[in-house]
Amino acid sequence: MATAAAARANVKEFVFEWEGKDKNGKIVRGEIRSAGEAAVNAMLRRQGVLVTKVKKRRTAGGRAIKQKDIAIFTRQLATMMKAGVPLLQAFDITARGSPNPRMTRLLSEIRADVETGTSLSSAFRKHPMYFNALYCNLVEAGEAGGILEALLDRLAVYEEKTLAIKQKIKSALIYPVAVLVVAFVVLSIIMIFVIPAFKDVFSSFGADLPAPTLAVIAMSEFFVAYWYIIFGVLIGGSYFFFESWKRSEKMQKFMDRLLLKIPVFGDLIYKSVIARWTRTLSTMFAAGVPLVEALDSVGGASGNAVFAEATEKIQKDVATGSALTTSMQTTGVFPSMVLQMTSIGEESGSLDHMLGKAAEFYEDEVDEMVKGLSSLMEPFIIVILGILIGGIVVSMYLPIFKLGAVV
Repeated sequence: MATAAAARANVKEFVFEWEGKDKNGKIVRGEIRSAGEAAVNAMLRRQGVLVTKVKKRRTAGGRAIKQKDIAIFTRQLATMMKAGVPLLQAFDITARGSPNPRMTRLLSEIRADVETGTSLSSAFRKHPMYFNALYCNLVEAGEAGGILEALLDRLAVYEEKTLAIKQKIKSALIYPVAVLVVAFVVLSIIMIFVIPAFKDVFSSFGADLPAPTLAVIAMSEFFVAYWYIIFGVLIGGSYFFFESWKRSEKMQKFMDRLLLKIPVFGDLIYKSVIARWTRTLSTMFAAGVPLVEALDSVGGASGNAVFAEATEKIQKDVATGSALTTSMQTTGVFPSMVLQMTSIGEESGSLDHMLGKAAEFYEDEVDEMVKGLSSLMEPFIIVILGILIGGIVVSMYLPIFKLGAVV
């Protein structure tokens, strides 16, 4: 029997969409996970359905599932659960309404697991790439306490807030990087194609060229001779840098520490990390998750290795009986405002509320900083580009001015 069960577990299943008529002649539709079309027909016949069409859902296509997709799904599920829509029907609606085929397949798999008796949190845990420990723990707490609708709503707010913070940080960082990349491409084109044309013209002057012009021509000759090495080193170096950042724990810790020390941007990243940390702990604590267990998810959710290490220390101190505020203070990474809010929350018994207020404050701070950086970076980048391109143009026209003075 064990062998037969193992064999059944190893059988690959697919999602089939079916259509048929029930005992009353009413047209019904649905989805079933099964190993083949014959098994689908057999299952539906046992349910009293006269099958008219069975089609295997295509498994190819669709973009990668992102946090935004999960946030939208969580909000939709929370809204429908609060409206009294049954869980399985809510999954059907969200799966069919998703524009991403991969998301539709994921929700169909989770729905099939729930339909067979698996708890919702256990079904989510089968997909750790999309549903982290924090997500699953909150859902499990909601199921255990009979308040799944309320916790799904709280989870949806959390997902939306953290996603908004990340998007603001990206918008602040991507703009200057994109402009600098475009500027590098433009300068490369000038160096490789435009400057050599000026060089041919200057060679017929028969006079000494100014030092700035000679310097620009020398850079152009270097670009023309070694452009493939320059682009290869930049592209290859960027690829290996980001891969090592993604895969190496030491590299992640180094970069996370470095990012917090960068002028202007470091403060923005620091405040965004504080906002995520306090928002996560507030959400977990409000859901009734014990503090020590809640801290398991908080460090990773902060998105910074410095705060992950600090959270581990806090968790060990709290487990031995220390107050949360005292443990946070010993790490030296939290601002005084957060420490004071946490202290008030512990004394008044409203820790989740005070942490939520701290999260809102720092989310607003991040929003204001992003707006300020956007207005500050634009003229700053324009000045840099003006100096670079203007310097090259002036260097190329100096010989012409010199020739005009001689004439």
